[in-house]
Parts: sequence; structure tokens; C-alpha cells
Amino acid sequence: MTASTAETLLSVEDLKCQFDVSKPFLNRVLEREPKRWLKAVDGVSFSIKKGETFALVGESGCGKSTVARLVVGLYDPTDGHIYFDGKDVHNIKSNAEIQTLRRRFQMIFQDPFASLNPRWRVDRIVAEPIKVFGLMSDEKKIKERVAELLTQVGLSPADGSKWPHEFSGGQRQRICIARALANNPEFLVCDEPTSALDVSVQAQILNLMKDLQDTLGLTYLFISHDLAVVRHMANRVGVMYLGRIVEIADSKTLFEEPKHPYTRMLLATIPDITMSGKEKVIMKGEVPNPITPPPGCTFHPRCPLANERCKREAPALIAVSGGQSVSCHAIEEGRTA
Repeated sequence: MTASTAETLLSVEDLKCQFDVSKPFLNRVLEREPKRWLKAVDGVSFSIKKGETFALVGESGCGKSTVARLVVGLYDPTDGHIYFDGKDVHNIKSNAEIQTLRRRFQMIFQDPFASLNPRWRVDRIVAEPIKVFGLMSDEKKIKERVAELLTQVGLSPADGSKWPHEFSGGQRQRICIARALANNPEFLVCDEPTSALDVSVQAQILNLMKDLQDTLGLTYLFISHDLAVVRHMANRVGVMYLGRIVEIADSKTLFEEPKHPYTRMLLATIPDITMSGKEKVIMKGEVPNPITPPPGCTFHPRCPLANERCKREAPALIAVSGGQSVSCHAIEEGRTA
């Protein structure tokens, strides 16, 4: 492991995940077609320090939600490593050690209604991680802990006796956050936790998450396609395109001095309410088919700086000035004018 500093809580190295999207066997035999693979994640590497928020952004289908599911163990990686607090998650064989490690992180899903069991009351939903991980056995203490968690996320202890359908979208997401905090995790994976909510409610949930981070010392992997949300939440940002990270930088640096052409195009979609008159880079073309991505740099069909090298050779993620890392031949060769 290369990134094994004491401050690093999560380190992902050359992570890959592909899915079999082939036709049924008989169809392939009759039509003489080979198997087809979708490379959802193709060599992603990043690290997250304790107490910070690292965000992954990109267009729909770029693989950011797949990375989230790989980190929490919902998907198995095809290749690569995930280190949590210095331990390779997928090389741990002891069930007891896996249980201890899993207790330290949780996930908040995109749709707060789909991720709650409609047949369970709220107090049972929030208490479930406490019972699964064996943190408490006394029913009275569990009930007190559930009431404490509901209060912590801005709900009333009396809400524990209600059903999920009795709450609004923002309240349901607060229930999901309470459930995620039930086993005292250190690390939360947040997969677009506010995208299904109204804008006014989004602000409340985001402020709640920041307050909880300050109070409990949480570390976040924050997945989002909303750049305004990312700017508010993240310390560092990774920009993804077709399963690869094309740029990593501090949040302030990324929004003020983006390097990669794709990052510039993404930021150009944010409305300029200050009327600064800055020239906008218009987003051109469509995202290529991820089953048959372009050779070389996968962004080259849409890139104004692409040349022949970009069409045949995939760029590596290299460090540039200002603490940024960029995957781009044009920046490496100084062709950014």
C-alpha cells in the first residue's frame, strides 16, 4: 500500500469493476457474438483523510455511484484494492474482523423512501443496526438510543412510532441519517443524498450533515452531480468521466482554476449570477457508449484540445501545480492555450 499515512482513513488504488452485459448464451451462439463487458469503473485511485469530505462528481453513468457501492461492499471489485484504516477490505477472511470493520462505515442512499422498509415503524428501522452489530441488548437502552438519534437529526422521539410513508422526503432522509449513525460509524458514503429533495430541503439536510461531521468527527465520501452542493460540502473533489478520474483538487482550487477540459465544461454549466462576463466553454457532443468507449483518452471526441496522441493513448493521472492531479495529454504537453 502506497498511501498508508496515519491521517488517511480510506485509500482506493486502481479500482476496477465491470459487468457482464452480454446477450443470453444461445443468442450469442446463433448470432456469433462474443461476450460484452461494461467497464463501470476503470482504474480509479484516490484517498480520503480523517474528518474531510471527498466528493466525486460527473455526468450520469460516469461510475461514481458504482464506486460508492464498491467501497461499502455492495459490489465486489473486478480488480484493485480498497484500504480502510490501513487494512485491505477484500483480503480480510475472519468474520469477526469483517464485522468489526463494517461497523465503522455506513451508507446514505439517494432515494430516502426506497431505502426504508415500509412495513417497519421508524423506531425499528433506526434500532436495526444496533441489534445487528450487538451494540446493546437491553430494550430500554435501545429505545433511549433511538430517541437520542431522532433528536440528533432534528426529529421528535415520538416520531419513532410512525411509518415511513407518514413523513416528507426531507424527514425520511433524516431517518436514513439517524439509521446510518446508529452504529457509531466513522465513515459515511453519501450517494446523492439530496438529489430527490426540494432545493429548500436540500439546504437543511446538507447543513445537518455538516453539523454532524463537526460534532462527531465524521469522514464523508460524497457522491453528487450537483456542483453547487459539492462546492458547499467538499474539501476535495474528484471529477469522473466514463469510469475514470480525470481531475482531483481542493474544492476552492477546482472551482477557481479548473485544469481538465471536461472540468471546465462541467463548471460552465453553472449559471453566472454575478454577470462576470467570463467566456463559457460549451459542452459539446454526447457521452460515448460505455460498453464500447473510444480508444485512448475517452474524452477526446468532445475535447477541443485533442490531437492524435489523445486518440490512441490513455493519459495517466499526473500531479500538476497547486496540488491538483490531472489526466490530460494537453496539460502535460502545455497545449492549454
